[in-house]
Amino acid sequence: MKRIGFLLPPGFQVLHLMAGTVYELANSLAGENCYTVSLLSEHGGVVASSSGTGVLTQACARVDYDTLLVAGQTVPTTPSAPGLLAILRRAGVEARRVASLCTGAFLLAEAGLLDGKRVTTHWALARELQRSYPRVRVEEDRIVINEGRIWTSAGMTACVDLCLALVESDHGAALARGIARRMVVHYRRSGGQSQFSALLALEPKSDRIQRALDYAKRHLRKPLSVDELAEAAHLSTRQFSRTFRIETGQSPARAIEVLRVEAARAMIEGSNHSIDAIARETGFSDPERMRRAFLRAFGQPPQAIKRAAREQAAPA
Repeated sequence: MKRIGFLLPPGFQVLHLMAGTVYELANSLAGENCYTVSLLSEHGGVVASSSGTGVLTQACARVDYDTLLVAGQTVPTTPSAPGLLAILRRAGVEARRVASLCTGAFLLAEAGLLDGKRVTTHWALARELQRSYPRVRVEEDRIVINEGRIWTSAGMTACVDLCLALVESDHGAALARGIARRMVVHYRRSGGQSQFSALLALEPKSDRIQRALDYAKRHLRKPLSVDELAEAAHLSTRQFSRTFRIETGQSPARAIEVLRVEAARAMIEGSNHSIDAIARETGFSDPERMRRAFLRAFGQPPQAIKRAAREQAAPA
Protein backbone atom coordinates (compact mmCIF):
# COMPACT_ATOMS: atom_id res chain seq x y z
CA MET A 1 0.00 0.00 0.00
CA LYS A 2 1.29 3.45 -0.97
CA ARG A 3 1.01 6.32 1.52
CA ILE A 4 -0.18 9.60 -0.01
CA GLY A 5 0.15 12.82 1.97
CA PHE A 6 -1.77 16.00 1.09
CA LEU A 7 0.16 18.92 2.57
CA LEU A 8 -2.22 21.87 3.04
CA PRO A 9 -0.75 25.36 3.54
CA PRO A 10 -2.91 28.07 5.14
CA GLY A 11 -5.47 29.36 2.63
CA PHE A 12 -5.08 26.33 0.37
CA GLN A 13 -7.35 26.08 -2.67
CA VAL A 14 -10.26 23.92 -1.48
CA LEU A 15 -10.81 22.52 -4.98
CA HIS A 16 -7.61 20.51 -4.64
CA LEU A 17 -9.27 18.16 -2.16
CA MET A 18 -11.15 16.65 -5.10
CA ALA A 19 -7.90 14.97 -6.15
CA GLY A 20 -8.34 12.65 -3.19
CA THR A 21 -11.25 11.05 -5.05
CA VAL A 22 -8.75 9.60 -7.53
CA TYR A 23 -7.21 7.48 -4.74
CA GLU A 24 -10.57 6.57 -3.24
CA LEU A 25 -11.71 5.19 -6.60
CA ALA A 26 -8.36 3.49 -7.20
CA ASN A 27 -8.95 1.42 -4.06
CA SER A 28 -12.56 0.72 -5.00
CA LEU A 29 -11.90 -0.33 -8.61
CA ALA A 30 -8.80 -2.36 -7.77
CA GLY A 31 -10.68 -4.22 -5.05
CA GLU A 32 -7.86 -3.63 -2.59
CA ASN A 33 -6.26 -0.82 -0.62
CA CYS A 34 -3.68 0.47 -3.10
CA TYR A 35 -3.43 3.82 -1.33
CA THR A 36 -3.94 5.41 2.05
CA VAL A 37 -4.41 9.19 2.15
CA SER A 38 -3.55 11.61 4.98
CA LEU A 39 -4.34 15.32 5.20
CA LEU A 40 -1.30 17.11 6.61
CA SER A 41 -0.18 20.56 7.72
CA GLU A 42 2.81 22.03 9.49
CA HIS A 43 1.28 21.96 12.98
CA GLY A 44 -1.85 19.83 12.56
CA GLY A 45 -5.34 20.82 13.64
CA VAL A 46 -7.87 22.75 11.58
CA VAL A 47 -6.46 24.59 8.53
CA ALA A 48 -8.63 27.21 6.82
CA SER A 49 -9.06 26.83 3.07
CA SER A 50 -9.42 29.59 0.48
CA SER A 51 -13.19 29.43 0.93
CA GLY A 52 -12.93 29.74 4.70
CA THR A 53 -13.90 26.12 5.28
CA GLY A 54 -11.75 24.46 7.92
CA VAL A 55 -10.18 21.04 7.31
CA LEU A 56 -8.85 18.83 10.09
CA THR A 57 -5.23 17.79 9.48
CA GLN A 58 -2.44 15.84 11.11
CA ALA A 59 0.92 17.43 11.94
CA CYS A 60 3.47 16.44 9.31
CA ALA A 61 5.90 14.80 11.71
CA ARG A 62 7.35 12.46 9.07
CA VAL A 63 7.89 12.88 5.35
CA ASP A 64 8.74 9.38 4.17
CA TYR A 65 5.54 9.20 2.13
CA ASP A 66 5.43 7.47 -1.18
CA THR A 67 4.00 10.71 -2.62
CA LEU A 68 3.64 14.11 -0.97
CA LEU A 69 1.11 16.34 -2.77
CA VAL A 70 1.42 20.05 -2.03
CA ALA A 71 -1.79 22.03 -2.45
CA GLY A 72 -1.65 25.53 -3.87
CA GLN A 73 -3.08 28.80 -2.61
CA THR A 74 -5.41 31.00 -4.64
CA VAL A 75 -2.91 33.82 -4.10
CA PRO A 76 0.57 32.46 -3.24
CA THR A 77 2.08 34.17 -0.21
CA THR A 78 5.77 34.57 0.48
CA PRO A 79 7.82 34.15 2.46
CA SER A 80 6.36 30.88 3.65
CA ALA A 81 6.74 29.57 7.19
CA PRO A 82 10.28 28.20 7.73
CA GLY A 83 8.84 25.01 9.21
CA LEU A 84 6.75 24.36 6.09
CA LEU A 85 9.77 24.84 3.85
CA ALA A 86 11.81 22.50 6.04
CA ILE A 87 9.13 19.81 5.60
CA LEU A 88 9.34 20.18 1.83
CA ARG A 89 13.14 20.01 1.77
CA ARG A 90 13.09 16.84 3.82
CA ALA A 91 10.40 15.36 1.58
CA GLY A 92 12.57 16.13 -1.43
CA VAL A 93 15.06 13.63 0.00
CA GLU A 94 12.87 11.10 1.80
CA ALA A 95 9.64 10.86 -0.25
CA ARG A 96 9.60 8.86 -3.49
CA ARG A 97 7.69 11.65 -5.24
CA VAL A 98 6.83 15.24 -4.44
CA ALA A 99 4.10 16.88 -6.52
CA SER A 100 2.59 20.35 -6.61
CA LEU A 101 -1.05 21.09 -7.37
CA CYS A 102 -1.49 24.36 -9.27
CA THR A 103 0.30 27.15 -7.37
CA GLY A 104 1.83 24.65 -4.97
CA ALA A 105 4.73 25.03 -7.38
CA PHE A 106 5.54 28.34 -5.66
CA LEU A 107 6.12 26.47 -2.40
CA LEU A 108 8.32 23.86 -4.06
CA ALA A 109 10.29 26.60 -5.81
CA GLU A 110 10.73 28.54 -2.56
CA ALA A 111 12.06 25.35 -0.94
CA GLY A 112 14.58 24.98 -3.79
CA LEU A 113 13.13 21.74 -5.15
CA LEU A 114 12.46 23.08 -8.65
CA ASP A 115 15.86 24.57 -9.51
CA GLY A 116 16.86 23.59 -13.05
CA LYS A 117 13.63 21.66 -13.62
CA ARG A 118 10.84 22.01 -16.16
CA VAL A 119 7.62 22.82 -14.29
CA THR A 120 4.11 24.11 -14.83
CA THR A 121 1.52 25.94 -12.74
CA HIS A 122 -1.66 27.94 -13.27
CA TRP A 123 -1.30 29.84 -16.55
CA ALA A 124 -2.26 33.16 -14.94
CA LEU A 125 0.68 32.95 -12.51
CA ALA A 126 3.24 31.14 -14.65
CA ARG A 127 5.19 34.26 -15.57
CA GLU A 128 5.21 35.43 -11.97
CA LEU A 129 6.70 32.06 -10.98
CA GLN A 130 9.38 32.48 -13.65
CA ARG A 131 10.23 36.03 -12.53
CA SER A 132 10.36 35.08 -8.87
CA TYR A 133 12.47 31.95 -9.39
CA PRO A 134 14.64 32.42 -12.51
CA ARG A 135 16.42 29.07 -12.02
CA VAL A 136 13.12 27.26 -12.66
CA ARG A 137 12.12 26.46 -16.26
CA VAL A 138 8.42 27.31 -16.40
CA GLU A 139 6.32 25.94 -19.27
CA GLU A 140 3.01 27.73 -18.92
CA ASP A 141 1.07 25.74 -21.54
CA ARG A 142 1.46 22.31 -19.95
CA ILE A 143 -1.05 20.32 -17.90
CA VAL A 144 1.34 17.92 -16.13
CA ILE A 145 5.14 17.75 -16.13
CA ASN A 146 7.23 14.98 -14.60
CA GLU A 147 10.89 15.67 -13.87
CA GLY A 148 12.20 12.64 -12.06
CA ARG A 149 10.88 12.65 -8.50
CA ILE A 150 9.18 16.03 -8.97
CA TRP A 151 5.75 16.38 -10.58
CA THR A 152 3.89 19.63 -11.20
CA SER A 153 0.41 20.34 -12.53
CA ALA A 154 -1.39 23.25 -14.12
CA GLY A 155 -4.23 25.23 -12.64
CA MET A 156 -7.28 24.21 -10.67
CA THR A 157 -8.83 20.92 -11.96
CA ALA A 158 -5.48 19.80 -13.40
CA CYS A 159 -4.89 18.31 -9.93
CA VAL A 160 -7.06 15.41 -11.14
CA ASP A 161 -4.94 14.99 -14.28
CA LEU A 162 -1.82 14.83 -12.13
CA CYS A 163 -3.21 12.21 -9.76
CA LEU A 164 -4.50 10.12 -12.66
CA ALA A 165 -0.99 10.26 -14.15
CA LEU A 166 0.47 9.13 -10.82
CA VAL A 167 -1.97 6.21 -10.60
CA GLU A 168 -1.15 5.24 -14.18
CA SER A 169 2.55 5.28 -13.31
CA ASP A 170 1.88 3.02 -10.30
CA HIS A 171 -0.77 0.62 -11.62
CA GLY A 172 -1.14 1.07 -15.36
CA ALA A 173 -3.45 2.82 -17.80
CA ALA A 174 -6.46 0.52 -17.33
CA LEU A 175 -6.99 1.52 -13.70
CA ALA A 176 -6.42 5.23 -14.41
CA ARG A 177 -8.87 5.06 -17.32
CA GLY A 178 -11.49 3.39 -15.13
CA ILE A 179 -11.12 6.12 -12.51
CA ALA A 180 -11.52 8.83 -15.16
CA ARG A 181 -14.75 7.24 -16.38
CA ARG A 182 -16.16 7.10 -12.85
CA MET A 183 -15.22 10.75 -12.30
CA VAL A 184 -16.62 11.74 -15.70
CA VAL A 185 -13.40 13.44 -16.74
CA HIS A 186 -11.22 13.02 -19.81
CA TYR A 187 -8.64 10.27 -19.75
CA ARG A 188 -6.31 11.77 -20.18
CA ARG A 189 -5.47 15.33 -20.98
CA SER A 190 -1.89 14.91 -22.01
CA GLY A 191 0.97 16.55 -20.18
CA GLY A 192 1.52 18.76 -23.20
CA GLN A 193 -2.01 19.97 -23.68
CA SER A 194 -2.59 23.70 -23.63
CA GLN A 195 -4.31 25.01 -20.50
CA PHE A 196 -6.61 27.36 -22.35
CA SER A 197 -8.28 28.02 -25.66
CA ALA A 198 -6.16 29.72 -28.30
CA LEU A 199 -8.75 32.42 -28.98
CA LEU A 200 -9.14 33.16 -25.27
CA ALA A 201 -5.38 33.42 -24.90
CA LEU A 202 -5.05 35.96 -27.72
CA GLU A 203 -7.64 38.42 -26.33
CA PRO A 204 -7.35 41.21 -28.93
CA LYS A 205 -8.36 44.65 -27.73
CA SER A 206 -9.78 46.06 -30.97
CA ASP A 207 -12.66 44.95 -33.17
CA ARG A 208 -10.38 45.01 -36.22
CA ILE A 209 -7.97 42.40 -34.89
CA GLN A 210 -10.88 40.33 -33.60
CA ARG A 211 -12.42 40.51 -37.06
CA ALA A 212 -9.19 39.18 -38.59
CA LEU A 213 -9.11 36.29 -36.10
CA ASP A 214 -12.73 35.43 -36.79
CA TYR A 215 -11.98 35.47 -40.50
CA ALA A 216 -8.97 33.21 -39.97
CA LYS A 217 -10.99 30.71 -37.96
CA ARG A 218 -13.61 30.50 -40.72
CA HIS A 219 -10.98 30.06 -43.45
CA LEU A 220 -8.29 27.88 -41.85
CA ARG A 221 -8.11 25.69 -44.96
CA LYS A 222 -6.75 28.65 -46.96
CA PRO A 223 -3.07 29.73 -46.85
CA LEU A 224 -4.05 32.93 -44.96
CA SER A 225 -1.31 35.38 -45.80
CA VAL A 226 -0.71 38.47 -43.68
CA ASP A 227 -1.99 40.58 -46.57
CA GLU A 228 -5.29 38.67 -46.54
CA LEU A 229 -5.69 39.05 -42.78
CA ALA A 230 -4.84 42.75 -42.99
CA GLU A 231 -7.53 43.18 -45.62
CA ALA A 232 -10.07 41.45 -43.36
CA ALA A 233 -9.10 43.89 -40.60
CA HIS A 234 -9.24 46.89 -42.98
CA LEU A 235 -5.66 47.83 -42.15
CA SER A 236 -2.46 48.12 -44.12
CA THR A 237 -0.21 45.08 -43.91
CA ARG A 238 2.42 46.94 -41.92
CA GLN A 239 -0.08 48.48 -39.51
CA PHE A 240 -1.89 45.14 -39.09
CA SER A 241 1.29 43.22 -38.24
CA ARG A 242 2.38 45.82 -35.69
CA THR A 243 -1.08 46.15 -34.10
CA PHE A 244 -1.61 42.39 -34.02
CA ARG A 245 1.60 41.78 -32.10
CA ILE A 246 0.90 44.62 -29.65
CA GLU A 247 -2.62 43.37 -28.90
CA THR A 248 -2.02 39.60 -28.80
CA GLY A 249 1.67 39.25 -27.99
CA GLN A 250 2.16 36.98 -31.00
CA SER A 251 2.94 37.29 -34.68
CA PRO A 252 0.06 36.61 -37.10
CA ALA A 253 1.81 33.47 -38.37
CA ARG A 254 2.21 32.05 -34.85
CA ALA A 255 -1.41 32.84 -33.97
CA ILE A 256 -2.71 31.11 -37.10
CA GLU A 257 -0.66 28.01 -36.29
CA VAL A 258 -2.14 27.92 -32.80
CA LEU A 259 -5.66 28.22 -34.20
CA ARG A 260 -4.93 25.44 -36.67
CA VAL A 261 -3.58 22.98 -34.11
CA GLU A 262 -6.54 23.70 -31.82
CA ALA A 263 -9.00 23.05 -34.67
CA ALA A 264 -7.08 19.94 -35.75
CA ARG A 265 -7.07 18.55 -32.22
CA ALA A 266 -10.83 19.05 -31.95
CA MET A 267 -11.29 17.13 -35.21
CA ILE A 268 -8.97 14.33 -34.08
CA GLU A 269 -10.84 13.92 -30.79
CA GLY A 270 -14.33 14.33 -32.23
CA SER A 271 -14.29 12.57 -35.61
CA ASN A 272 -13.04 9.53 -37.47
CA HIS A 273 -11.24 11.51 -40.17
CA SER A 274 -7.74 10.42 -41.12
CA ILE A 275 -4.72 12.48 -40.07
CA ASP A 276 -4.14 13.39 -43.74
CA ALA A 277 -7.70 14.66 -44.14
CA ILE A 278 -7.52 16.70 -40.94
CA ALA A 279 -4.24 18.27 -42.05
CA ARG A 280 -5.90 19.39 -45.29
CA GLU A 281 -9.05 20.67 -43.60
CA THR A 282 -7.15 22.80 -41.09
CA GLY A 283 -4.75 24.37 -43.57
CA PHE A 284 -1.54 22.43 -42.95
CA SER A 285 0.16 21.79 -46.25
CA ASP A 286 0.99 18.21 -45.28
CA PRO A 287 0.73 15.84 -42.26
CA GLU A 288 4.41 16.29 -41.41
CA ARG A 289 3.99 20.04 -40.96
CA MET A 290 0.97 19.37 -38.72
CA ARG A 291 2.99 16.83 -36.72
CA ARG A 292 5.74 19.40 -36.05
CA ALA A 293 3.15 21.99 -35.02
CA PHE A 294 1.54 19.50 -32.61
CA LEU A 295 4.89 18.74 -31.02
CA ARG A 296 5.44 22.46 -30.45
CA ALA A 297 1.95 23.02 -29.06
CA PHE A 298 1.16 19.81 -27.17
CA GLY A 299 4.44 17.95 -26.80
CA GLN A 300 3.17 14.91 -28.70
CA PRO A 301 2.19 14.00 -32.29
CA PRO A 302 -1.37 13.81 -33.66
CA GLN A 303 -1.27 9.99 -33.67
CA ALA A 304 -0.76 9.91 -29.88
CA ILE A 305 -3.73 12.23 -29.34
CA LYS A 306 -5.88 10.13 -31.66
CA ARG A 307 -4.90 6.99 -29.77
CA ALA A 308 -5.76 8.61 -26.42
CA ALA A 309 -9.14 9.70 -27.82
CA ARG A 310 -9.89 6.12 -28.91
CA GLU A 311 -8.99 4.82 -25.45
CA GLN A 312 -11.26 7.42 -23.85
CA ALA A 313 -14.16 6.35 -26.09
CA ALA A 314 -13.56 2.61 -25.60
CA PRO A 315 -16.26 0.76 -23.64
CA ALA A 316 -15.51 -0.08 -20.02
